[in-house]
Amino acid sequence: MGVRQVGSARAAAVAAAVTALVLVAGALTWHPQAGSRHDPPARTRVVAPVSSVDRAPWPAPARHWPARRTCAQVPHHFAPVTITVSGVGGQRPVVRPAREADGVPGVPPLTTTGKTEFAWDRAQGIRPGDRAGNVLLNAHTWPDGSALGNHLLAALHRGGRIVVRGAGERLCYRVTERVEVPAARGMPRYYARRGPPQLAIVVCSGRRLGPGVWTKRTIWFASPSCSACSRSLTR
Repeated sequence: MGVRQVGSARAAAVAAAVTALVLVAGALTWHPQAGSRHDPPARTRVVAPVSSVDRAPWPAPARHWPARRTCAQVPHHFAPVTITVSGVGGQRPVVRPAREADGVPGVPPLTTTGKTEFAWDRAQGIRPGDRAGNVLLNAHTWPDGSALGNHLLAALHRGGRIVVRGAGERLCYRVTERVEVPAARGMPRYYARRGPPQLAIVVCSGRRLGPGVWTKRTIWFASPSCSACSRSLTR
């Protein structure tokens, strides 16, 4: 082999070595796209959703764990069947009348049985256990003082306890507000569909002007409360 050939061979070898180093360096600095066989799948690097956190390969951050359910919460909403009120006694049945033609919530029947019942307004679309809005309830007030509304007016005040039961579920409430308003003015927030979950109970009050005509309305608002679950109300 001549000198020129040897020089050419050496130059070729040097060039090949340089090329190899460049390729190796490039391989060390190149980042493959997520999902290639060189990179763990993205799902192994994200926090597991709350619904499957028990199957996560490692614990998720504390802020992702679901809040512990309390006695003031239920896994799903339910239709009220009976209601117990402190100071009134007994589990009072709940009926579900349709709304009147003018859109006003229906009331219990004007019977001896009806005067002991609550009426729940299904058309409102809010049930105990929903995360927002008012569960609308009402009861009769009779001039002889014998109806459920009369007993509520006499015994139910702020701090009073209420237990609502459904088919296998129950929620405990504590009265947060009792307000009386003129019948002619009404109270629009009784119909609230947003805001904190509450019971909203209305009865006729004030002075009776005639059959079914009273000068005022008394409204109670009650919020879910663990402390409202006492033995006297949950037997």
